[in-house]
Amino acid sequence: MLKRTGIPTSDDLQSVTPDKERLLEGPVAIIECFNEIPCDPCFYSCPFKAIKKFDDINDKPELDYSKCTGCGNCIASCPGLAIFVVDYPKNRLSLPYEFLPLPSVGDKVWGLNRAGKSICQVEVIKVKDPDKNDKTAVITIRLSKKYLMEVRHIKVGDLDE
Repeated sequence: MLKRTGIPTSDDLQSVTPDKERLLEGPVAIIECFNEIPCDPCFYSCPFKAIKKFDDINDKPELDYSKCTGCGNCIASCPGLAIFVVDYPKNRLSLPYEFLPLPSVGDKVWGLNRAGKSICQVEVIKVKDPDKNDKTAVITIRLSKKYLMEVRHIKVGDLDE
């Protein structure tokens, strides 16, 4: 399904998602990079060495969940916009955002699933400056636990659409 639609299957997602115990411990990165491509900036961005060194630049990234603090340094470093930080206990998700206008703290925006469908309203609680992040904003949103593992993008604009 991934190669045909660009949307990962549940098996694909299970292969990159930490177990429930780790999710409950606090913030942790999830790297939804499923293709072997020449890319490794995430490895160099992690100050905790939680992303394992690549044997080959075409390797898919591997995350050591026990070393990951959920700091989010890796989010903006990924040119594929494939890294997210889930903070399950606090109902928060941090994600890359490269569109204008940027949302503001307190804004209510649409949470979109991997297929781009609006699935819930979310609240913006933090906006990390794109000029300090290689031109990629990192947006942190608060949302229902029900959607933490489904929302992977946001839509800024009229919520009545």
